[in-house]
Amino acid sequence: MAYEKPVPDHRRKWDRDEYEKIAAARLEEEEKKALERELSREKPVKRELLQPREYKVDLDSKLGKSQVITKTTPASQQGGYYCNVCDCVVKDSINFLDHINGKKHQRNLGMSMKVERSSLEQVRKRFEMNKRKLEEKKKDYDFEERIKELKEEEEKQKAYKKEKRKERKRKADGDLDQDADPDMAAMMGFTGFGGSKKS
Repeated sequence: MAYEKPVPDHRRKWDRDEYEKIAAARLEEEEKKALERELSREKPVKRELLQPREYKVDLDSKLGKSQVITKTTPASQQGGYYCNVCDCVVKDSINFLDHINGKKHQRNLGMSMKVERSSLEQVRKRFEMNKRKLEEKKKDYDFEERIKELKEEEEKQKAYKKEKRKERKRKADGDLDQDADPDMAAMMGFTGFGGSKKS
């Protein structure tokens, strides 16, 4: 009987105990990091509820004005609408309104985008206030004054129509340039076409 050599097992052998220790150490490290992150995380800032604006938004002050802008011009004086809260320039009024009503601007003002929930009593008070305003408007409405205004408007319309009729009649007669200064017309080279009637 011949002695047979055992076939060597060329597969790698793993030490389970050693790798379990490594895995446990890694899990422990991850737990420490997660705990540190949790502690370092800032607590959420309690912001005010959204409030109505107490000032009028100025959109018309720069309307129709021209301005020279150089490289050294500060942002607040450049073309467009400047927001001093966010320190930014917005190019047109629609985007400016979107900006000042937006989340970023409200957050910089210290407000959240949440609105205070109205109670039933607040809603009733608001209805009463609006009702009183309507009643005051009705009292201010004077029937006789309104009729007087309508009559004046009618008279203006009649006078306008009368003037138009006269103007059309003058056009038909060819006497339209009677209002023009004759010296000025002569200086500019305008003369009659030979068919005008002078009385």
